[in-house]
Amino acid sequence: MASEEQGAAVSQMKSLKITGKMAMEIVDEEIPVPADDQVRIKVAYVGVCGSDLHYYFEGANGAFIVREPLIPGHELSGVVDFDPTGKWPVGTQITVHPARFGVSAPKLESAPHLWPQGSYLGSASTTPHTQGAMSQYMLVESSMVRALPGTLPLEVAALCEPLGVALHALAIAGGIENKNVLVSGSGPIGLMVIAAAKILGAHSVVASDVLDGPLARAKNLGADDVSKVSQTPLPTDHFDVVFECSGVARALSSALVAVRKAGVVVQVGMLAAGDQPIAIAPLVSKEIQLRGTFRFNNEIDEAITMLSKHPEIAQAITHVFALSDAKAGFEMAKNSELSGKVLIQL
Repeated sequence: MASEEQGAAVSQMKSLKITGKMAMEIVDEEIPVPADDQVRIKVAYVGVCGSDLHYYFEGANGAFIVREPLIPGHELSGVVDFDPTGKWPVGTQITVHPARFGVSAPKLESAPHLWPQGSYLGSASTTPHTQGAMSQYMLVESSMVRALPGTLPLEVAALCEPLGVALHALAIAGGIENKNVLVSGSGPIGLMVIAAAKILGAHSVVASDVLDGPLARAKNLGADDVSKVSQTPLPTDHFDVVFECSGVARALSSALVAVRKAGVVVQVGMLAAGDQPIAIAPLVSKEIQLRGTFRFNNEIDEAITMLSKHPEIAQAITHVFALSDAKAGFEMAKNSELSGKVLIQL
């Protein structure tokens, strides 16, 4: 049995909590003690995701409202601080699969990420809320821990979760080898899709956005060409696969025009709740396959390997802020012109 003294030598930690719209505070809390099936993680870096921005700037992410203090964050890296079973040695560098899968359902046996009654780190979708990773220490189930290869720095490992989202989207598309690909929206997830598509053998990848900053980053991540759609319309009936990553209804309408007949459009970005004004007629006339993608199953394991072999993906990280300066970090992450992936260093 490992002793708790091998881990944290202090009893207090700092946690970032969102308490409502534009309300954030850093509080002192007791360092948690793991149960036998849990591992205590000393968190190193946490990526700021779009859902985190919604919780802070709007007090809600779609229908999920912040009703109690919420620790955000589900894109993390860190080291094992204490495992009561001794399975994970203290100091092991890790990332975490942020999902706690729910209850298996008929016809979904192989898709645990879609099972009902599941939860995700840093989410107000559950009551009580599922607390996230923007805390100096956190507890997760042992099954959620993923060891990192020695070649993967902790800062870069914070990209494992968003890259897992991208890899799942590519799988939903049925693969992209030798295909002409459009990535609509060159924010952090779009950048991960671009990088993964190039690595996995796409014939060409075009990135689109309305801003120059994201397009420059898309070029750096391997896009063969970029298109500023506010100035130049996309080609018609051209792409084999379109990944719509912006979550904007107008962009989905454009994707249906840009994809070729019998092509595939994968909706990656989360559209706002409620009715959406989408020009959907091409879906029928061109026999387009429109597919949704949601988080990921176990693609985080593939993401770990890809990041360790392709350090150039780390270019998606543009800013790192200390926990004490987290509010400025959230402000920067909201500025799509200036920032790609923003990290909070714990």
